[in-house]
Amino acid sequence: MGEKIRRKLLACLACLIGILASAVEVRAQHVYRFDLKEDIGPNAWRTVKNAYAEAEKRNVDLVLMEMNTFGGMVNFADSIRVRILDSPLETVVFINHNAASAGALISLASDRIYMSKGSSIGAASVVDQSGQVLPEKHQSYMRGLMRATAEAKGRDPRVAEAFVDGDVDVPNLKPPGKVLTLTSSEAVKINLAEAEASSIADVLAAEGITEPQLTQHQVTAIDRIIAFLINPAVSGVLILLIMGGIYFELQTPGIGFALVVAAIAAVLFFAPLYIQGLADNWEIALFIVGLMLIALELFVIPGFGVAGILGIACVICGLAFSMVINDYFNFSIGEPGMLFNSFLLVTASMIGATVIMVIFGKSLLRTRAFKRLVLQDEQRSAEGYTSSVKDVSMVEKEGIAKTVLRPSGKVEIDGRWYDAVALDGFIDIGEAIYVEKHENYNLFVRKKRTI
Repeated sequence: MGEKIRRKLLACLACLIGILASAVEVRAQHVYRFDLKEDIGPNAWRTVKNAYAEAEKRNVDLVLMEMNTFGGMVNFADSIRVRILDSPLETVVFINHNAASAGALISLASDRIYMSKGSSIGAASVVDQSGQVLPEKHQSYMRGLMRATAEAKGRDPRVAEAFVDGDVDVPNLKPPGKVLTLTSSEAVKINLAEAEASSIADVLAAEGITEPQLTQHQVTAIDRIIAFLINPAVSGVLILLIMGGIYFELQTPGIGFALVVAAIAAVLFFAPLYIQGLADNWEIALFIVGLMLIALELFVIPGFGVAGILGIACVICGLAFSMVINDYFNFSIGEPGMLFNSFLLVTASMIGATVIMVIFGKSLLRTRAFKRLVLQDEQRSAEGYTSSVKDVSMVEKEGIAKTVLRPSGKVEIDGRWYDAVALDGFIDIGEAIYVEKHENYNLFVRKKRTI
């Protein structure tokens, strides 16, 4: 009788072990994997956000992030950190070479860390664009983020603080006064990392996942386009096209093509920044208000004064502010030095556009390719129009302004219309003029003074 009972107990135990083994086998079999191998910024934040949204939609068992980064922008690193902490999914980070600065903060937000041999984690002091360590208030904020993140995942907060502050004492890990950076073996020794691993397969094996259903996150064409468009060099070209398109539209009234180019360039400039959370509604509105003020100055108010200056300032600020994350005029939440760099980029692009327009503007307007792309009224010589003048006898001749000259426009002399440039800067329609000189087939005129 006792033998039968013993056999039944062994059979129940075997069933229980089988059930538990089955549960372990099922656990974390569906793994969603993505890479974070770039500077931490808007593109990295978009990748992480989309990856977690897809992983949660698929209800996977584990999110696996392979990391190799030297850091980046603190504000985007904090957004990634919060997204990982708030996710109901477990997250494993495989540091394959580097998790410096912002990368260290993101790694601490994960549930488990694995590192390849020769990898390192740490060196998270906040620095500016030139690599100089920023004042204490920035370091204090970063220390708080590191400490809070480590505590949330049961890691040693003093080690996390030592990544930022050289004054935090961590015996046997770093010399006094030096910021902490850990090798893979040191991180494993103090239980910051689970183990060393040479590949993703090693990480999965260490997690007890022998037959994973592995889903690789796909970066879409839209993601690549957005990443391309927010590149500072591309943004500079788009600004140049915006300014150039507006200039050519003003020089050739009614054609429309140059304005279309400027509008498309503006959309390509602002839309990716808006999607990435950099540009806000008020910054786009500031840019539009600036254009309206410039148009008001050019077409309504004679001369060039307050409206024009304010318009240029609004355009520059609208473009520059859109490239930097901020809370209205609070730019301290963004990367130090980014606001200066964005103003520098916008200013350089506008100066470049001005130089190109001055040197090549007139020539481009006369090219056949440009004329094919525009719609313009036909001006026939029989109707009193002429495209240029070579006759030196035009000097000192008098006529009348047929359009407003700001400073370029059209004048009528001896029954013929000519292109002209006002040396006075502004001549209203109907005012008497005289020709002072002509160069490169252009007449230069002044208002006729009356006694």
